[in-house]
Amino acid sequence: MPMERSNSSRSTNSSFSTTSRVSSSSSVLSIQCLKGSSKSDEWTENMLQTGDIVESLRLGNMILKSPFKNGKNGIQKIMHTSFKAKETSICVRVRRGSDESFTELQACIVPNEFAGRKQYMLRAIDDPNYAVGFVDRTEMECLELQASRKSRMVTALTRTPLQEGYVSYPWEKRMNELLAVPNSSSFYSLLLLPKASDKVSIHYNDLEDTLSRANAWLNASQASGVPIVFMNIQTESLLTKISGETASCTVNAGSLSDLTNLANASLYGFEDYHGVDIGVVRAVRLWFSPLGGEIPIEIKIKETDVKLGFAISRTEEGFIHISSVIEGDEDTPSSRSGLINLYKEAAKECKLLVVSRISNQKVLPWIVSPTGAVRCFDTVSLSQKLSLHRHAKVPILMHVFLWDRSVPVPGGGTFTRSRNISPTMLPPLPPEVRLARQPNENQVMPLPPEVEDERGSHSDGSELRLDRDTAGESSFRFHDFSLPNNWV
Repeated sequence: MPMERSNSSRSTNSSFSTTSRVSSSSSVLSIQCLKGSSKSDEWTENMLQTGDIVESLRLGNMILKSPFKNGKNGIQKIMHTSFKAKETSICVRVRRGSDESFTELQACIVPNEFAGRKQYMLRAIDDPNYAVGFVDRTEMECLELQASRKSRMVTALTRTPLQEGYVSYPWEKRMNELLAVPNSSSFYSLLLLPKASDKVSIHYNDLEDTLSRANAWLNASQASGVPIVFMNIQTESLLTKISGETASCTVNAGSLSDLTNLANASLYGFEDYHGVDIGVVRAVRLWFSPLGGEIPIEIKIKETDVKLGFAISRTEEGFIHISSVIEGDEDTPSSRSGLINLYKEAAKECKLLVVSRISNQKVLPWIVSPTGAVRCFDTVSLSQKLSLHRHAKVPILMHVFLWDRSVPVPGGGTFTRSRNISPTMLPPLPPEVRLARQPNENQVMPLPPEVEDERGSHSDGSELRLDRDTAGESSFRFHDFSLPNNWV
C-alpha cells in the first residue's frame, strides 16, 4: 500500500510537470515595443513592455480573447480590415509576471512602414511617439523577457542617444526690438595684425609682440581717460596667399614635431594639394566694453542755430571724444541736449566723453595694420557731417560711453537703456568694475586732461593739427591742428 501511494504521488508530480512544460512552451501573442515614449514613461508599470502577454483586444464592439487564432498573422489581418473600415481605435489588455497583474493601453491602428505592406502597429493615444507591435513567443520566453526588464533598462540607457535638430528663430524681430541700436551689436573689439619687422613686409614680429601691443593700447586708452574695460583677448587666424621669400621665411608644419615652432609664430605657411603656398596670419583681437554702458543723445536743431556748441578731437589710440563745449549760452544744441552736462561730469572724473556712434554708425577704432597704424575715423570728415546736420536741420543721434551707471543722463534720472529691455538682459559688469571703487596698484588710473582755453588751445601754447599718417592711406596723426576748425 505505501508503494502504491508513492507511485500515485510520483504520477501526479509527473503529470503536473508535463502540463507545466506544455503551458510554458505554448505559443502566445506578446508585445514588442517599437518606438520609445517622449515622456520617459515607457518603463513604468502602466505602460506596455516587451514580453507582456496579450490577454484580450477590443476593436469597436468586437472583443477578442486569448488564445488568438493564427497568432500574430491572424491579428494583422483583423487590424488590416479594421483600418480599411476606418475603425482604428483599439484597447489592448496584457498580463505581466506570475502574479497575474494586468495593464491596458488605449491606442490607434497605424501602418508599420518598416515591417512591410499590410503590416500594422499600435500608437498610444496619449503619446504619439510610443508605438508597439505583436510578436509570437512562448510563454516561457515572455516570462524571461519580463524578468530581464532591469537589465534591458540599463541597456536602453546606454544606447539611447540625445536627439538634436534645428528650430526657427525670429532673428530680425529680436535684433530690431532687443538691441540698444537696432541691427547693431554692442560688442567692441580691436583687431591687431602682426607688425612687419622690415619694410618689404617679409618678416613679422612674433605673437608675443602683438599681444604686448594690444596690452599697451588698452592701458594707454584707459590712462588717457577713455572709459573702457578689458573683456577678453583671442588669437584670430587669417588666410592669405604667400610666395617667394615670404613663403621661405615662414614655418612649415610638415610633422607633429614642427607644431612646437608655431606656438609663438605670427605667420606660418603650408602648401595645399595644388602646390599653392598658403599663409596663416595670427592676429590678436582685443575685446573691450564701456565702463558704464552706452547711451544715446539726440541733438535737435533749431532754425536759429548757427553752431552746435562743441568740438571733437581724437586720441592717439583712435577714440573720438568731445574735447570742448561752449559755456554760458543755454540756447546752443549742446546745452539743450544735455551734452554739456555730461562733458562736465566726465571732466570731474578725469574721463573723456567718448563718441561711439554717429547716426547709429560706429566710429571707434577697429583694426591695426602691419605698419602699426590704427585705423580710425577722421575728425575733419566727422565735423563736416555734423555741420551738414545743422545746415539741413536734421537731428543728430550720438552715442557716448559712460564711466558710471549712476551718472545723471540727459532727460533726467540715471543710466537707462534707450529701448525696452529687461534688466536681466543687461550684461553684468566685470568684477573689477563692480567691486573695486578705490584705485589700487593693479588699476590703470586716467591722467588729468590738459587744460584748454576757449579756443581749444593747450595750456603750453601749442595747437593741435591733424595730418595724414604716411603709414596708411586711411590713418591720421595729430600735428599742430587748429581746434577752431573742429568746432561744429
